[in-house]
Amino acid sequence: MLSGFSEPAYFNKLVIAPLGIRDFLKEQIDAEISEAKAGRPAEIRMKMNSLSDTEMILALYKASAAGVKIHLLVRGICNLKVGIPGVSENITVHSIVGRFLEHSRIYYFYAGGAEHLYLSSADLMKRNLSRRVELLFPILQDDIHDQICQIYQTLWDDNVKTRVLQPDNSWARVDRRGVNPLNAQETFLEQAAAKTAAQAAHKQQEAPVDPSSARHFTPLTAPEDQEDDE
Repeated sequence: MLSGFSEPAYFNKLVIAPLGIRDFLKEQIDAEISEAKAGRPAEIRMKMNSLSDTEMILALYKASAAGVKIHLLVRGICNLKVGIPGVSENITVHSIVGRFLEHSRIYYFYAGGAEHLYLSSADLMKRNLSRRVELLFPILQDDIHDQICQIYQTLWDDNVKTRVLQPDNSWARVDRRGVNPLNAQETFLEQAAAKTAAQAAHKQQEAPVDPSSARHFTPLTAPEDQEDDE
């Protein structure tokens, strides 16, 4: 497929750029627009490094104008404008630049309560969607789905490193008056440390292994009658 000498195989669950990620995401956005126009809850959440693809920005504008609530986590480049009357009033953009470089891409659609969730290697940039081989795949396991949604929510609730895009294209800090500080990356570090400590404690409580029952590696040796190659 990369060389151009073979047709790509058909995939039931995977979506691949440059063949289809842009169109697939636009279909998901259109589905949310239909939900909003029918008076039902409609929501889109996305996390990426950069947002500059014109077609995707126009699709998000269309969704916002239809009443879809859109939350975007964009670490770097963002060509989308918020607060345009009748166009992007339902779009909120956060950016987090912290100790660690954020590279995950998350695409979530409420989908009438079915909550479709996808991870991808692709940012919403023309070079990613049109000129590179990128992958987007669904999260089908319930516990992993819930974990990723919680990760996204923690990032969205960050009020220490977050900057919020303003209608004049400036970025403003979150107002923390009356709320406890939340640094998402530090929260993830604490959670990882607590999990590691719990695993270590559990391991110590396990019954000790009898050394005599452990397997020992025995190296393979040449037969005594085999001549040395040298």
